Amino acid sequence: MTNQQQEKQLFGNISLSKKVIGALAAMGFEEPSPIQSQTIPQVLAGCDLIGQAQTGTGKTAAFGIPIVEKLNSEKKYVQALILTPTRELAIQVSEEISKIGALKRIRAVPVYGGQPIDRQIRAIKAGAQVVIATPGRLLDHIRRRTINFSHLTMAVLDESDEMMDMGFIDDVGEILGALPQPRQTLLFSATMPREILELANKFMDNPVTVAISRERVTVPSIEQYYYELNDKTEGLCRVLDTEDTGKTIIFSRTKKGADELAMALKMRGYAAEALHGDLSQSQRDRVMKNFRSGKLEILVATDVAARGIDVDDITHVFNYDIPQDQESYVHRIGRTGRAGRKGIAITFITPKEFKQLKLIERFVKTRIFRRALPTPADALERQNDFLKQQLRRAIELGFADIYSEIAAELAQDFDPVQLAAAALKLSYEGFAAPEQKQREEEGHDFSNTGARAGMVRLFINIGRAQNIRSEDLVKRIAEEADIKGADIGMIRIYDKFTFVEVPQEVGERVWSVMHRNTVKGYKINVEPARARQ
Repeated sequence: MTNQQQEKQLFGNISLSKKVIGALAAMGFEEPSPIQSQTIPQVLAGCDLIGQAQTGTGKTAAFGIPIVEKLNSEKKYVQALILTPTRELAIQVSEEISKIGALKRIRAVPVYGGQPIDRQIRAIKAGAQVVIATPGRLLDHIRRRTINFSHLTMAVLDESDEMMDMGFIDDVGEILGALPQPRQTLLFSATMPREILELANKFMDNPVTVAISRERVTVPSIEQYYYELNDKTEGLCRVLDTEDTGKTIIFSRTKKGADELAMALKMRGYAAEALHGDLSQSQRDRVMKNFRSGKLEILVATDVAARGIDVDDITHVFNYDIPQDQESYVHRIGRTGRAGRKGIAITFITPKEFKQLKLIERFVKTRIFRRALPTPADALERQNDFLKQQLRRAIELGFADIYSEIAAELAQDFDPVQLAAAALKLSYEGFAAPEQKQREEEGHDFSNTGARAGMVRLFINIGRAQNIRSEDLVKRIAEEADIKGADIGMIRIYDKFTFVEVPQEVGERVWSVMHRNTVKGYKINVEPARARQ
């Protein structure tokens, strides 16, 4: 076995170099999508290829992976050209190629109008191996002879039908005619109008055709929502605290991400475990046994690991990370709403991921509705409702009968409502000393907290043990109390508690909105600090 063969690893059933596999793992790829599994082997074999697939199916990686695999990273000249209809797509494809080729140190350069051509010339001469270009600007370079294509071995036409619709079809023909032969040519298009087929017949050599049949998803029993937010873990905890969830699957893009999220949820008291390809069969069996039996409420899974799950009573699917393609979205949400049951699919996105969400929405032909993130008050109301349900159930099942004699005796001296409220407080919050209760009823004294002039110092019962950072507290206090983050003063985080200084005029407000609130999923107590005597 040669050293080169020894360095090969599998991406699904596709053999690729160790460096490419490593880059794909860092990007969160575990297994090829349908178009990737059909396209990559053909391109690696040297075939010209026509791929019929739409944006969002993973087609950029379908040609990007074999391009990077075949490039000679030691040669600092242009070996591959990718034509795109717009500058936005050129930049996007360039970023994707750079990520796939990161460990091989592949240099990809986007070339488009609206940017100084001299800057592009310098970038290409600096050792570009892949050029991603729009037709108009590339023709400028060809006519100026500022790009040397003499070593070119691959050319890709991406979204060919859109280039035709934008009036670039003649420019594309001129560009292909100016490129050297022999070369490998790949053409990707969502539709195949006559002009595109004529272009393929003229410039391609016996191309293989790969057509990805788009799955239709019928999800009348699945309600689909999304939340747009930045702190996904905090948002997830709020939603879990307000949704009436049963068995739940949360999808993470990577194995590491699944482990980290499962650990974060367990630290916040949720019964969660990760499921991914690094688990042994016995570990996987244990996790799935606990999930099916109900001992485990939440499964944090990667796409590949979740494909073997056959559980009918999953109530919720969360896309913690939005999937890379629409087919993956369909597979994910299809885990709920089975056997005639209703299901809920919730997707978390950052502002940059809104475009991908719209592509998914068009694909599933179903409106994905935006929801406002639940507030801490919503979570508290939900907890109170749950407590009421537990009390009703305990009474109906006779679980409280053994305490009836104690309750009857105390009811002779106290109002039954006050007696029940005290029992709930004792059960739910624990015992509070009388002097603490008196302080809460009389209000808080902010006059002597040890803070500098004009500020008050607050004591918060969380710290480094809960992975709390200064920015977590600043963001939370600013949002809840409607004050500027810059107005928040000194923050000192210790192992199990934290001191925060805020302006004196908003001290009462900060206390009122933050006491019994949550930070990163932890319920907190807030009190004025006591200055040393």
